[in-house]
Amino acid sequence: MYPRSGLRWPARFLIGGLLIGVIIVCGTAFRVWQTARTDTETPADAVIVLGAAQYDGSPSPIFASRLDHAAALFREGVAPRIVTVGGNRAGDEYTEASAGRRYLLAKGIPASAVVAVGEGSDTLASLQAVAAVARRDGWSSAILVSDPWHSLRARTMAEDAGLDAWTSPTRSGPVVQSRETQAKYIVRETAALLYYRITKAPAETEDTGLG
Repeated sequence: MYPRSGLRWPARFLIGGLLIGVIIVCGTAFRVWQTARTDTETPADAVIVLGAAQYDGSPSPIFASRLDHAAALFREGVAPRIVTVGGNRAGDEYTEASAGRRYLLAKGIPASAVVAVGEGSDTLASLQAVAAVARRDGWSSAILVSDPWHSLRARTMAEDAGLDAWTSPTRSGPVVQSRETQAKYIVRETAALLYYRITKAPAETEDTGLG
């Protein structure tokens, strides 16, 4: 028979590890929620619109909501340029970046103010491509436009890529329409952010631009 102390310590370590894990997960979820509610319109060098699905050059409703928000920030004078990002899938004529640029030009944003960076099949790769363009062109600060729940992970990735980043999430569109949808994305983004912090790799690649 094992001494009682030999049974207690493994159990204590297990319980302690579980408690630490719960604290980390809950703390991360709170930060995802908190950042989703924070809208920063600090003057910056660029407004970066995170890509999402496009269909033959037409942005999906999620993407259109982001682009409309970026256009509003530009008109308010928050930044002198808008950067659209995102690559394409096999067989697509347009990249997410080029579809976003076409949409913004149709909305009256000057062509000289919209830069399309059509690289990356996920948020991390797209932001790394934008950071390379920023270094080349001599700018470094940006306001990131994405869905509320995606904002913290996008900002973390942008900062890791070398950008001074703030967030201005959308307040309309499919992902903010119901409490059930919001809860789903908070859980998902909490898991994806923890995965990124551990591995420094994106959790997945998706049409929604949340990979």
